[in-house]
Parts: sequence; C-alpha cells; structure tokens
Amino acid sequence: MKTTSILFATSEMAPWVKTGGLGDVAAALPAALHRAGNDIRVLLPHYPALRQAFPQATAVAELPALAPALPAARLLAAEADGLPLLLLDCPPLYDRPGNPYVGADGLDWPDNAIRFGLLSRVAALLGQAASPLGWQPDVVHVNDWQTALAAAWLHYEGGAASVVTVHNIAFQGCFEEPLRAALGLPEAAWRFDGVEYHGLLSFLKAGLQLATRISTVSPSYAREIQDEAFGYGLAPLLRHRREALHGILNGIDPVLWNPTTDPALAAPYAANRLAAKRANKLALQQEMGLDPATDRPLFGVVSRLTEQKGHDMLLALGDALPELPAQLVILGSGDKALEAGFLALAEKLPGQVAVKLGFDETLAHRIEAGADCFLMPSRFEPCGLNQMYSLRYGTPPLVQATGGLADTVVDVNEATLADKTANGFVMADGSTDALWQAMQRATIAWLDKRLWLRIQQNGMRCDFSWHHAANDYSRLYRDALAAHR
Repeated sequence: MKTTSILFATSEMAPWVKTGGLGDVAAALPAALHRAGNDIRVLLPHYPALRQAFPQATAVAELPALAPALPAARLLAAEADGLPLLLLDCPPLYDRPGNPYVGADGLDWPDNAIRFGLLSRVAALLGQAASPLGWQPDVVHVNDWQTALAAAWLHYEGGAASVVTVHNIAFQGCFEEPLRAALGLPEAAWRFDGVEYHGLLSFLKAGLQLATRISTVSPSYAREIQDEAFGYGLAPLLRHRREALHGILNGIDPVLWNPTTDPALAAPYAANRLAAKRANKLALQQEMGLDPATDRPLFGVVSRLTEQKGHDMLLALGDALPELPAQLVILGSGDKALEAGFLALAEKLPGQVAVKLGFDETLAHRIEAGADCFLMPSRFEPCGLNQMYSLRYGTPPLVQATGGLADTVVDVNEATLADKTANGFVMADGSTDALWQAMQRATIAWLDKRLWLRIQQNGMRCDFSWHHAANDYSRLYRDALAAHR
C-alpha cells in the first residue's frame, strides 16, 4: 500500500509542552504513522523546553517575513526517537516561560494571533510548491485553532490537501478583522464561507470551512458537535460539512501505560494477576495519608478541576462519601473555588479524602493503579484518555455518556455482563443525583469480588493502542487526497 507524506502541525507535544490531550496526540499519532512507514514530519514552535531537549537542532531554512505582522523566522530540524521534527524558531514569539498560551498572570498572551498565525502560515508554506525544504507533503494535518488557519492559505493559494482535527471545539481562536490583512490573508477570504465569523477572524472556523477533511477525536464527539448544545456556534457549519467530518478515537501508548512493567507502581500486575493490585492501593493510601482501609472502595480523580469535568457535582457529594462508604483521592488543578472546596473537604474528612493540587505524572500512574474506580463525570469530553488508562489498569471508570467516554466505557448490566463487554459505570444523566447513584452502583459491585474481577478483566482486554487510530488516519489522508485531486 502506498504511504503518504504528511506534515503534522501542532502547538504542543508531550512530554515537552503539554496542556491537555493535544500534547499526547501529537506525541503518539505521528510516531504511530511513522512506524507504519509514512513520511511524516512534525512542525511545532521552538519553545524553551524544546531548546533544552534538542540543543543540537540544525537550521534547515531561513524564512523571510511572510506578511506585515509576521516576523522573519527559521526552521530547525531535530529527531525524537527517529521521528523528524521541524522547530519553528522565532524567539520574540516563542521563547517564553511556562504555558504556551497564557502568561504568568493567567491571561492569554496578547499576541497569540501573531504567534499562531505564523505557525499556521509556515505549515501552509511547507505544503506548497514554494516550500523552502525541497519537500512538500501530500497532506498538511493541522490541530485545533492554533494551526487551523493553514487550511485557508492552502485553499486560496493552492498546495497540499488539508485535514483539521478538532480536539476541543470550545476554543476557536477569534480575533479582530484587521488581523486578516496583517496576516497576509487575501481580501477574498473575508466572507461567511471563508475566515469571517460574526465579524471576527476565527482560525478554527476557517479550518472547518476550508480544510479538505475534518476529524474529531472520537465518533461520538463528531456527532455531538453537530448539535447546538455541543457545537459552540459552529454546529450549522459542521452539519453543512458532515460528509467531510470523521470521528476517529484517540489511542493510548500501551508501553507507557502498562501495569505489568510500569516503574511507578509499588507492585506490577496483570489481568491474570489482579491480586497484586491491592499492594498499589495500600501504597497509594499510605502516600496520600488515607486510612489503610480494605473494606471500602477508593475512587480516584486525575484531571483539570473544572465544571466541564463535572467536579462541582463531585464536590457537592463530598460530605456523603462516608455513607457509601468510600475514599477519594484527587490529583489536579484548575478552578480556584473547586481547588479550595476539595482542600476543605480533605481537611474535614481526614483519612477518607486526599487532595494534591498540580500535576505529577508519576503520581497519576499510581492513582490509576491504586484506585478501585476512576471518576470522570464530564459534561462533555471530546475523547478523554484517562478512562482508557483506567481500563488498561483494571480500574473501572465511572463516566457520563458523552464524546469518547461513550465510545469506550460500557455500563455494567445483565446484558453486558453476559456478552463480556461490561467495563465500567455510566451515569443515567448529567445530574448530581445520577453521579451519586452511579457511585452507589460501583460500590455495591466492588463488594462482590467475583463480579468486580469480571468487570476489571473485561476492561483490561480492551485494545486502545494507537495503531488503530493510525490506520484510520491513513484512510482519511487517502480520502482527502482523492477529494483534493
């Protein structure tokens, strides 16, 4: 089968720059496509973390100013485990500490339109005959609003086929109209069927309107964003382009997330050796200052603490945890009121609730292994990865049926137990009462050790490795190329 040459443009890439699922996807999907024999290169800004990680990166192209607002830059080449990287080097725009999108004050960098306008413009340039590399991909694959504008240049100026992936449609990259000319977009682009969106320049809307093909990170999310409740104003456009829209479920790294070999764990275990999982629960209880209880389940959370993730509902139920009875361990940060609320709950229920604010990758692995049940009551979840990690680790997830959660978690009931697909607990709706009822169901199931073992093993048999998504994207690229021609 003929392979495809691909430019994968992204604003973040784990482990160096990561704020959410995009960073994980940018690390895993290109690597899987590369292993499958595709000629793929990843374009991303030359952030400080990448300067440190790749000090020997070599300059491969000098880029002049490409528009009135876009400064000159250069491209550096590096490799990450054999995967070619192209680092967009422009220190005034990218040599900044911390988060790639916001400053220390928590506010968006005021020049984000320029920073990611340049990234998008260079992604498009590399997909055109004028590419300074002497290499032109068949497909330019862009991700979220930060690179979606590349599809506009490719549409108006010609070049490679384009695919835009929506990781979270809530973030759309909207800016004032004068930026259209400042970024070098043609006047003809300022139309309802171009880059204009309610009087603003929207990077994401431009990509959704003008890309050859559109993908999202799960089949259910592809359906949901065509409805007004989830489309954040873009549902009519997505319904118009539904033939171009595809939902492809993200994957996980089965080597990195493997309870048999995970160095972070107190004891390795597998689906046929789940008794050893108990040692991880005890170790986690000791580490987090919880009572070493064996007579109640331990619920785990690793997440941004936001209402989108449903954590306001969980906090509202906190005082009732002793009634189940159950313990709760939380790792995350986010909304300050939720942070303060969970810290107060931990102080009120010592030994039963433990909270660590921030992020700790190693502790995240230990929570996946040590918890009995993983909580993800998200109001919307484009894909979600933690439920897949949890299934891999024999920690049945409790979720709301939305996005990728609906595509991966099968509720425990008589029929799904009979066909051996039951692997978690799905809330009846998005209410606090439904969350409480699902937690009660999970607690009752946990008390039946034979039943719980069946649920665990069903989940551990699931295969969410990236090669499935890589195969689906390979088909999507071929479809985009056929449509483009």
